Amino acid sequence: MTSEESPNQGTAELETLALLHCVATMYYLDEANQAEIAIKLAISRPAVSRLLSESRRLGVVQFVIPPLNQPSDTKFAAELASALNIDHVYLANPAPAKAMGRSLAPALDTALRGAGLKPGSIMVLATGKAIYETTEYELSSSPGVIVTPAVGGQDEPEAWYQANELVRIMAKRIGGHPAFLYAPALPGKELHKTLIDDESTAHVLDLWQRARCAVLGIGAPPSKRDSISAAIPLTSRELLDQAVGDVCLRFFDINGEAVNFPGSERIFGIDMPTLRKIPVRIALAIGSEKARSIIGAARGGFINELVTDAPTGQAVLAELNIPTVQGGNS
Repeated sequence: MTSEESPNQGTAELETLALLHCVATMYYLDEANQAEIAIKLAISRPAVSRLLSESRRLGVVQFVIPPLNQPSDTKFAAELASALNIDHVYLANPAPAKAMGRSLAPALDTALRGAGLKPGSIMVLATGKAIYETTEYELSSSPGVIVTPAVGGQDEPEAWYQANELVRIMAKRIGGHPAFLYAPALPGKELHKTLIDDESTAHVLDLWQRARCAVLGIGAPPSKRDSISAAIPLTSRELLDQAVGDVCLRFFDINGEAVNFPGSERIFGIDMPTLRKIPVRIALAIGSEKARSIIGAARGGFINELVTDAPTGQAVLAELNIPTVQGGNS
């Protein structure tokens, strides 16, 4: 006790802590509601609410939410990779679709750390909800890596298709450098010709040719999606019924063969032959509705690594009629 403190002040603090402890015990352990506590202690209900908030602030009540263990079922991951004929599968913790970013980020981080990225290496980044949500979370530093879009999208109304913004965020996350692509995903004929000859555009096309790594989303079948790039004309969507998904707005069937629509030759994004030459092609995909999409992307050679969760992996193996071992324990 300092010279400025009185004995009564110390007593008052102890009494306050005792009250906080009592209210917290009744609420969290005895499961009494706030109205019952107010009656029992002869205080107002707002006072009970304030005391509960104060008990959390001062640490009288401490919540511990242990992290889910990162899935370590390497046998299941290897089985899935073998079934898809790709190099690696990284299992993320199962998570609701609206919280997939938190789940995917640690597994993507593991994949990126194994990608051999060095200062000056080039990462091609696609668009989509999975990538958009994953970039909200921390990733390991990869200083000096150049991040560039895999597809245009500067005129997209939805945030997860705005290619340059995703590149900016990803570059900031890893300590890299953004290289922007100033082009819509589906330019008109005249603009397409102009963009091909544009110096800044040519620079990005050159980066695609020299890329070390691609981080890709796999779109679900168009008929099962609640969101699709504005570049895809409404009149073309029925023509895409045979498509099981897309990578960088390049639609494909279950065998990985191209499914085109009028104007698809003008999609301003990395073409599939160039994509296949990139050494590390990591796809992010969660959801049983993407099982056939993942299979088609793997068969087409668009991906050679996959970040997913065990339920999605089991759906993929079921689609391939492969019995599964128990996998994805968390």
